[in-house]
Amino acid sequence: MQKRIIKARDVMHSEHLELDGLATVEEALNAMKVANASVVIVKKRHEHDAYGILLLSDIAKKVLAKDRAAGRVNVYEIMSKPVISLDPDMDVRHCARMFERFGLSSVPVIENGKVLGIVSYSELVFKGLCELAG
Repeated sequence: MQKRIIKARDVMHSEHLELDGLATVEEALNAMKVANASVVIVKKRHEHDAYGILLLSDIAKKVLAKDRAAGRVNVYEIMSKPVISLDPDMDVRHCARMFERFGLSSVPVIENGKVLGIVSYSELVFKGLCELAG
């Protein structure tokens, strides 16, 4: 019997928030509230640039904990870049191993230089594991 393959594209959350790195953390937080998002993909500045990622944990550690004003800190100052990404056809088992190996919590799915969606632990477990079990 052949193993069932569930791919990153099958479990990713396709609705995602993209902002410019020059946005302030305050602007990013407002956009995150409206979009009900915990992750921001930071847009490339040009075709040879890399995507960045901003997580709520980055804001907590680098703005809140350091008592910095969210309106005076730009996203590019606290984001992670370049971002580790997933291939849309990667098996969710490999995605989970990658999360564990690199200490990731949310990862964009990128194909042909374009962000298709985001995979986090909730997508891996609730969608991936349930699909494999079902």
